[in-house]
Amino acid sequence: MAGEVRPITLVGTPVLHSPCRPVERFDDELSALVDDMFASMYAAEGVGLAANQIGVDLRVFVYDCPDEDDVMRRGVVVNPTLELPGVDERRLDDGDEGCLSVPGAQAKLARPDHATCHGFDVKGDPVTVEGTGLLARCLQHETDHLEGRLYIDRLPTRTRKKVLKESEAFRAEVEAVTASPAPEPRSETPASPSPDR
Repeated sequence: MAGEVRPITLVGTPVLHSPCRPVERFDDELSALVDDMFASMYAAEGVGLAANQIGVDLRVFVYDCPDEDDVMRRGVVVNPTLELPGVDERRLDDGDEGCLSVPGAQAKLARPDHATCHGFDVKGDPVTVEGTGLLARCLQHETDHLEGRLYIDRLPTRTRKKVLKESEAFRAEVEAVTASPAPEPRSETPASPSPDR
């Protein structure tokens, strides 16, 4: 798997805030997109990534995420549908959640601790992914992305504003560090005297 690292799309970009189109062709172009998604996810140190997080409005996400038993699970789901336990069978996990598209901030968000995702693999074969623990959260989070919804859209207004403010401050700090010029390299040997001395 090669894949090209693409920039992560940030909150406020229109492609993140509207539902994605269904994938209709399972071809080399889709395979290349999935490779780019894995490369981008790993470069950003994420556990899941939806296509619109790299600017592509297609219903596909990738994941490499542990379940509640700390078993790493890796895969891709194309055109996913999410199935959650009924209200009477549902246990909520109110852990912290973050997002590569809202960098530098996290907030507590209650989600069911079990989720099932149905869809297709990159070749068009049916797949079903059962998720528990962090993987359950990941399946819900990535499916939300494909619906044009970010995790912050599920937060109370005050918490959402706080998260966005933290993310803006984090981005400003990162931009300041990356925009500042690198210091001049220091010479290991003392400078020789100028010839006119």
